[in-house]
Amino acid sequence: MKNKDRIQKINEDHNTLLTMPNKALFSINGIFQRYENPILTRDHIPLEWRFDMNEETNPYFMERIGYNAVLNSGAIKLNGKYLLAVRVEGNDRKSFFAIAESPNGIDKFKFWDKPITIPQTENFDTNVYDMRLTKHDDGWIYGVFCTERKDITAPEGDTSKATAAAGIARTKDLVTWERLPDLISKTGQQRNVVLFPHLIEGKYGFFTRPQDGFIDTGKGGGIGFGLSDTIENPEVKEEVIVDAKTYHTIYEVKNGLGPAPIKTEKGWLNLAHGVRNTAAGLRYTLYVFMTDIDKPWVVTHKPNGHLLAPLKEERVGDVSNVTFSNGWIADDDGTLYIYYASSDTRMHVATTTLDRLVDYCVNSPEDKLHSHLSVQTINKLIDENNQYIK
Repeated sequence: MKNKDRIQKINEDHNTLLTMPNKALFSINGIFQRYENPILTRDHIPLEWRFDMNEETNPYFMERIGYNAVLNSGAIKLNGKYLLAVRVEGNDRKSFFAIAESPNGIDKFKFWDKPITIPQTENFDTNVYDMRLTKHDDGWIYGVFCTERKDITAPEGDTSKATAAAGIARTKDLVTWERLPDLISKTGQQRNVVLFPHLIEGKYGFFTRPQDGFIDTGKGGGIGFGLSDTIENPEVKEEVIVDAKTYHTIYEVKNGLGPAPIKTEKGWLNLAHGVRNTAAGLRYTLYVFMTDIDKPWVVTHKPNGHLLAPLKEERVGDVSNVTFSNGWIADDDGTLYIYYASSDTRMHVATTTLDRLVDYCVNSPEDKLHSHLSVQTINKLIDENNQYIK
């Protein structure tokens, strides 16, 4: 194939992908709808990020910069557009953030012209990922993300040991960003940190996930919550556990909050991921819980089990058997868009309504932590349903 034909085909295929409509699938569970196609894949990445367009320096029209995955995206609606702060991972294993925009939240996502430039602290980030976006009372949009750096205490020759901290940047337009100092806490390394959208007694609230190491939570107890006097020098001196990791549950190994919680009449609606171990490795699923409107660190309702888990093609990818979310958008008409990645490879959307998800959260039975009690819960529902079944 001549280069001219090759270039034309690549452009046509790319344009077809970017303009492809997405179709809602029938929902058996009645809680949310999945969609037929992923909303973002590595193939959505702009061609000018991948190819040298100069025929003299790229006579074979080869990809000069390759990309492995798009995943774990923060989300916000701004100026009528549905925007994702996407984690893009290159073939070089380095991740960065880029904004993708959709007119309707379910398809036709296109990346903005250039990736986000995140200013550096004195201690440069080696890698960054999983940005949570919070539109805050103070007028800023904050991006809280994990910054990874090499562990300087690692033994000589160990090039895999890392440390994790919560990096913080803020913006008004998602184009120009101001970097703030990393969050300081007293409970070890921090990943999956989320900024609460409102001040509490004049202080900034953070959902945290304290852990002993970069991967293992160790004695870290689950999703935490703490307050910082300022955002310019963020420091959480005390953390309380909001939602503890628990034996023989979907959050047995670890759990972490996804996006910033949404305020409802019943309390704060929270989306989180839970991790358990299996013979095939770690399995990540999503679940929801409600916390008190005045004390967002106090859980009031928590349905049993997962809300959303990887199904079919979602189960296979760079890190298989994973669903992960750090972004959702509650629209003015009550529609709720849940953005999730499957197997650290691609992005999807599921839709529901805020009323529907609150109903699920408040009225579904809780996990009673024992098999015989699960049977009791099932039998109770069967007995109650007998009066409606002929």
